[in-house]
Amino acid sequence: MSWAGKILRVDLTKGTVTSEPLNMDWAHAYLGSRGLGSKYLVEEVDAKVDPLSPGNKIIWATGPLTGTMASTGGRYTVITKSPLTGAIACSNSGGYWGAEFKMAGWDMVIFEGKSPKPVYLYVNDDVAELRDAGHLWGQSVWKTEEALKKSLQDPLLRVSSIGKAGENGVLFAAVVNDLHRAAGRSGVGTVMGSKNLKAIAVRGTKGVGNIRDPKAFMKAVKEKKQILKDNAVTGQGLPAYGTQVLMNVINEVGALPTRNHQDVQFEGAKDISAEAMATPRKTDGKKQLVTNQACFGCTIACGRISKMDENHFTVANKPQYWGASGGLEYEAAWALGAANGVNDLECLQYATMICNEEGIDPISFGATVGAVMELYEKGVLTKEQIGIEAPFGSAKALAFLVDETVHGRGFGKEIGQGSKRLTAKYGHPELSMTSKGQEFPAYDGRGIQGIGLAYATSNRGGCHLRGYTIASEVLGIPVKTDPLQHEGKPELVKAFQDATAAFDSSGLCVFTTFAWGLADLAPQLQGAIGEQYTTEELEKIGERIWNMEREFNNRAGLTKADDSLPKRLLTEPAKTGPAKGKVNELAKMLPKYYEVRGWDTEGRPTPATKKRLGL
Repeated sequence: MSWAGKILRVDLTKGTVTSEPLNMDWAHAYLGSRGLGSKYLVEEVDAKVDPLSPGNKIIWATGPLTGTMASTGGRYTVITKSPLTGAIACSNSGGYWGAEFKMAGWDMVIFEGKSPKPVYLYVNDDVAELRDAGHLWGQSVWKTEEALKKSLQDPLLRVSSIGKAGENGVLFAAVVNDLHRAAGRSGVGTVMGSKNLKAIAVRGTKGVGNIRDPKAFMKAVKEKKQILKDNAVTGQGLPAYGTQVLMNVINEVGALPTRNHQDVQFEGAKDISAEAMATPRKTDGKKQLVTNQACFGCTIACGRISKMDENHFTVANKPQYWGASGGLEYEAAWALGAANGVNDLECLQYATMICNEEGIDPISFGATVGAVMELYEKGVLTKEQIGIEAPFGSAKALAFLVDETVHGRGFGKEIGQGSKRLTAKYGHPELSMTSKGQEFPAYDGRGIQGIGLAYATSNRGGCHLRGYTIASEVLGIPVKTDPLQHEGKPELVKAFQDATAAFDSSGLCVFTTFAWGLADLAPQLQGAIGEQYTTEELEKIGERIWNMEREFNNRAGLTKADDSLPKRLLTEPAKTGPAKGKVNELAKMLPKYYEVRGWDTEGRPTPATKKRLGL
């Protein structure tokens, strides 16, 4: 079976690294990656632990299909308790690191305690050891990866690390691998920094050869790759335009949050869209977009590689940013752009490079800047406090604040605490566009009702990737539902949340779900690990994972009151577009959602539900 069957346990306090067998009962019940890593965290960590204390643990986990021939089999997940939300944190990344770690013969690595000094973990197949990282502390992600490849004399090394933001306690610091792929949300990089853990450098040469039925597996993989190729989204839209294909689409449906969710359409959307990235600039006649790029084993290739205008004010005197680098994804382009009213595409590319280089989540950063700009325009914050004039639309303020935040300087320290803490400090908590303390991504819950419910109920706080109802409500996948209607959305949200949990736990990318359902995942898992992984069983596994995460949050002190949206989305109607005059109908959807989940009226899984799911 395509689990490696063993995990690494690293006690940072003692400086020890030990191998232990994977708990196969848990593996069968939770698959891997998100599900299995969360199971280990939930069993081993007190839900009330201080996220930045040595008592918290942080786990890197692969899935049974990570490192295999299955399309998009390069994913891994970082699981811990979030310093941003106080809820369970589970952040997914692509690139090549996950496959490399699996090919070294490991399913997971668990870090516990805190190192007295900066260290990194070096893994070379069966050899795993902690090494001094004093020379790497204070270095960026980019410099760290370069230094490790040079010192270990291995250009094929794969590195997962933090930059200055994780070291400096920015509460939404990311873990970055392969220079611009990130486990980006919920502050997983902050926890890494709190443990004095700088990086995990991996070289794996074993491969993943223990497939249960190779012929059946390869037959299923080939068939499913053809489905991805033939699909309009995974075969055409994402390869050509990346996730940025959504910018103009979401703007037109009236659900592009603009200027801290004051508006639902952005007049500058076309200037920061995928089409703009692929259009030659007036300044130098060159396109920002250089090429697309794929993660390990991916047949979709939605990644962007971009190159800036060397004369743009952000980089005119910084030649280190003139080369080709990771380009804008939709969520980052929205958060750095529309959320702040900024339509300067080059400035957005600069900001996304800084987020990659020093390891911060561009969604939480950009959305927090949106709150800062609104506070500035209201006269609550001044130029003297912020360090620059910061009205909506100011590219100069955006560029200045991204540098201040990643380095923990000046007002950047305040931004690094996230919008919930910042707006509360300055007397306007209602201006934080968050759920459970995590900033919303690029869809407005007034124009797309189901995503509002998904935000409110997400186990890791405001998130689109826990139940991407946009697929159904906007794109018509697998069936079209009306984004402006709230009826039927509780059932839709639950179905998306459970299916996504199963896909996340397999080791594959959630973008495959634009073309695949669980019926496409099942035969691949059956060939790899066992006949019992039917569509019905995968639905149950996804539901089991969701309820396990919910129970952890409940024990951590989160309640029904945390399944909420900001007052703005519930009481201030959309001003323009198809959703004009509408608010989010959360109050009508939430009781029904609890009912279809098998929870009581306080949002707690009932004994019958727990028994049915084996919790």
